[in-house]
Amino acid sequence: MKHTDIKDVLSSPEQFFGRQITVCGWVKSFRDSKNMAFIALNDGTTLPHLQIVIDKSQIALPEGATRVGSSVKIVGAAVKSFNANQAIEVNAQTITLLGDCPLDYPIQKAKTSLDFLRTLPHLRVRTNTFNAVFRVRSKLSFAIHRYFQERGYLYVHTPIITGSDCEGAGKIFKVTTIGFDPKYKTQEEYDADDFFGQSAGLTVSGQLEGEVMATAFGKIYTFGPTFRAENSNTTRHAAEFWQIEPEVAFAEIDDIIEIATEFIKYIIKALLDECPEELAFLEKFYEKGLREKLQKVVDDEFVRVDYTDAIEILKKSGRQFVYPVEWGCDLQTEHERYLTDEHFKKPVFVVNYPKAIKSFYMKQNPDGKTVAATDLLVPGVGEIIGCSEREADTGKLLQAIKERGMKMSDYENYLDLRKFGTVPHSGFGLGLERILMYATGMGNIRDTIAFPRAKDELR
Repeated sequence: MKHTDIKDVLSSPEQFFGRQITVCGWVKSFRDSKNMAFIALNDGTTLPHLQIVIDKSQIALPEGATRVGSSVKIVGAAVKSFNANQAIEVNAQTITLLGDCPLDYPIQKAKTSLDFLRTLPHLRVRTNTFNAVFRVRSKLSFAIHRYFQERGYLYVHTPIITGSDCEGAGKIFKVTTIGFDPKYKTQEEYDADDFFGQSAGLTVSGQLEGEVMATAFGKIYTFGPTFRAENSNTTRHAAEFWQIEPEVAFAEIDDIIEIATEFIKYIIKALLDECPEELAFLEKFYEKGLREKLQKVVDDEFVRVDYTDAIEILKKSGRQFVYPVEWGCDLQTEHERYLTDEHFKKPVFVVNYPKAIKSFYMKQNPDGKTVAATDLLVPGVGEIIGCSEREADTGKLLQAIKERGMKMSDYENYLDLRKFGTVPHSGFGLGLERILMYATGMGNIRDTIAFPRAKDELR
């Protein structure tokens, strides 16, 4: 069906004045009067709507063509608009109903809370809110690729199905072709008879394979779906999410912190430059001061604080935290938010965490108690980046695997990287949905991904 995208009409109105054009879209609102009627039309190519002006004495309205949610094709003359909020509108000459929308269409003004919309993932994307959020998501994803491509990183695709648990936490989704079968008496028998001949699961991270690629190509990044079988019904956790993981050879902890800082500033600036309408909308309805917050990320220096010092700051805060604060504890969201939102009031790198609460692959510091690891915490969300230098000492890596009771045979290839020409190397992981929450003001991770997957949620 030959037609003009509404985005093109709104972005370059002077090219269309005085011309007859054809536009298609969904009715977002309808206003009626005695002689005139007005349709707000949107085809999904842009956040703002195009106003269609209808002279009721000149054309007849097909039944259903003015209902919210109906799809229509309109042929008309593009003219300058008398509305101060827009430059162009279309005087309709013919209106064709493409898809009727009955009166029980559930996306109505009285029922558009985010909680309600989560029950309608197949329809909520038609609302202004999710038009804005997913347009930002698209631009953010492209900016991420652009950042790495401009700097010579190789984009690699790591496996979705894997035989190892990168984080060593055991919270992985199992992959099997067998299902329940009582004939198997042990897990070993079951795994041996399964498709891969061993236990397999959905990846929690592409890091281990990313390290393989970095030891050949120097600088690589992955960008793909990852999975965590966590029984966690919070606003910050999802069972399926997209993760960006660069891995850089010949980079120590200070180098990767510098890269992470530059990266975050780059992608936030890209959103400020390329999504002005979307961010203005989200600021108006979801987070006051959103654009100013994002601009401060671009302009300000990030704080760097040692984990030990962060613990002291929290203990001296005078706050009664739900989770007690002591050296050796894993920082909870309430601790992270205090550091970012109240104490420093800007993004914070917390460095040198206790090795007992971090992953096996992180480089052990000379003190024997901490590792060269850092998390980037941002106001309003908490952790968005987990970052570390990787352990290059084979003996220390072996000991860490044993201490965690991990299966040594699953990591033979990983250990080989330390045997054959190892180098200092570092990397980080950024959850796309976490940074999207920060950039859009959305308070729930389920509102940053089109079809969220969480406990008891598979729509």
